[in-house]
Amino acid sequence: MKKFEYADDQIGDKELMIAIPSVVIGVGVLSLPRSLAESTNVADGLFILFFGGLCVVFITWLVAKLAVQFPQESFFSYTTSVTSKPVAVIYTLLLSVYGLSMTAFETRVIAAVADQYLFNRTPFGIIALTFLLVVMYAVSGSRTGLFRLNMIFLPIIAFITLLVIIFNIGMFVPGNLFPVFTTDFSSQVSAFIESTNTFTGFGILLFYTSLVKSPRNVPKKAAAGMAFAVVLYIMIYVMCIGGFGNLATGNLLYPTVELAKDVQIPGGFLERFELLFFVIWIMAIFNTSIMAMDTAVFALNALFKKNRKMQLIFILSPLVYIVGMMPQNSNEIDALGTFMGVLGAAATISVTVLLFIFLKLRARKKQ
Repeated sequence: MKKFEYADDQIGDKELMIAIPSVVIGVGVLSLPRSLAESTNVADGLFILFFGGLCVVFITWLVAKLAVQFPQESFFSYTTSVTSKPVAVIYTLLLSVYGLSMTAFETRVIAAVADQYLFNRTPFGIIALTFLLVVMYAVSGSRTGLFRLNMIFLPIIAFITLLVIIFNIGMFVPGNLFPVFTTDFSSQVSAFIESTNTFTGFGILLFYTSLVKSPRNVPKKAAAGMAFAVVLYIMIYVMCIGGFGNLATGNLLYPTVELAKDVQIPGGFLERFELLFFVIWIMAIFNTSIMAMDTAVFALNALFKKNRKMQLIFILSPLVYIVGMMPQNSNEIDALGTFMGVLGAAATISVTVLLFIFLKLRARKKQ
């Protein structure tokens, strides 16, 4: 009897386009309005988020432009051929650490949010372990199957987010957005770094572009996917500031969840909309976690070819859980998120610039 294959080893550029916002839209949506409101005055965070989003869309396009020059070739392989093997090993390890730290961060935050809003009698360590076990199960399966999960979940996530925004239009006060341009320069820089750290999922392009059947349109599709995530973040931030005001938003731990709690659906048939919102948002965090974890496994598979995928998953998962449980309060959780974002941005941008420089030098040498 012929063995049934769940999926092939390749994906389309549309699947990769959907994977970008699926990775970016995670726990950052829940807390980013607070972080920006703490650093900026009134609606100044909107302009910083918009400008940071434009920068990230360009960087996403740049990373994809690099990756498509090496079709069907792994990140470790083409980095070795362009630079050297030691450089390729260092960057592969850095990006795998980034993927693991992102998984740990997502696991820790979802445990904290679930403990606060859903399971206040269940230890958050048990919640985190349960979530991580499901992530392990998903990553252990077909890699292309993860992209199909993204295609299923993302439209649902976007629809629920739009419902939250639409049903909160009544509480939106335009006066809460003014006056503008009152934030000092140092605070603007801090807010800019905070906003760009949220969009560091573009690093997956370095690995997953090798799976795309026809990668010619990947840069354009990847930039479009990132632009979708930026627009969604901006809409949520504007609604939080317009609804709660800057001061209240800065003092709410998870403003987006509070926004969902204020939803009042006509007819009263669903009084606790935030429960539906949080259940749906688990999908978003799950998407981010499985892609981050799989990226780390994908990277390390190139270094340790003798180790099978399942062996790496069982080795790495306890490390992810330990790192995720290390933060003891919200400040330490934010510190873990900042470390994760800075590491991902620094490693991805630096290796992209480095490879472009080496490619340019190689082209001149040939001439």
